[in-house]
Amino acid sequence: MKWFHISAVMGVSLLCIGHGLGLFVAPPEAMMGDVGRILYVHVPTAWVALVVYLISFGAAVGSLWFGRLTWDATVRASVEVGVVLTALLVFQGSVWARPTWGVWWAWDPRLTTTAIMMITYVAILIMRNAIQDSPRRLVITAVATIVAFVDVPIVYFSVKWWKSLHQDHSSPDTVSDPMILPLRLAAIGMLLLALGLIGARRKTELDRLNQEVDPASLPEPIEALSVPGESE
Repeated sequence: MKWFHISAVMGVSLLCIGHGLGLFVAPPEAMMGDVGRILYVHVPTAWVALVVYLISFGAAVGSLWFGRLTWDATVRASVEVGVVLTALLVFQGSVWARPTWGVWWAWDPRLTTTAIMMITYVAILIMRNAIQDSPRRLVITAVATIVAFVDVPIVYFSVKWWKSLHQDHSSPDTVSDPMILPLRLAAIGMLLLALGLIGARRKTELDRLNQEVDPASLPEPIEALSVPGESE
């Protein structure tokens, strides 16, 4: 069994435990009642989505620096998983917003920047699929992923920077003790599941790239480029 299979199985197990505790053991949220139980699903999804985009940013830098297919495959895999998590995040947020705000959607700073983030990363995947030249695709995908990451910290800090309907960041100081364990278990489970999915998708993409691409055609790694005047 591959590491990503183990990660995914552990992630699903922890998610089931965390969600079970959140739904049936933890007390109702003080202001929202039982509607607030969606926090145990929504918050971990949000946290991990941003972490996955951070992974895609690191992989994009590695892709440009080393020019290797392994980094390129990791970029695609992490962007795909990030888009799936963001789509889930938007759906969960809409389900939560209807009973709490009275609408399915509002052009709130957090919601708007999240929608922009999802659309941007979807556009990267569409653009990548449209480029047939492998070396060019590697570079353009990496650069676009790095640029797109600018919106990730904006999403995170939007509730602090602008007046927002969305609640502020939670922390152990603002969450009751019975709610902390389910949230942490669900967050760890979601992270392990996401890593497992990234690993599995990365392997599939890497196998495809190895059949499609001649390694000699890839751009020369930045680390291998000579410094001007070095050979003189």
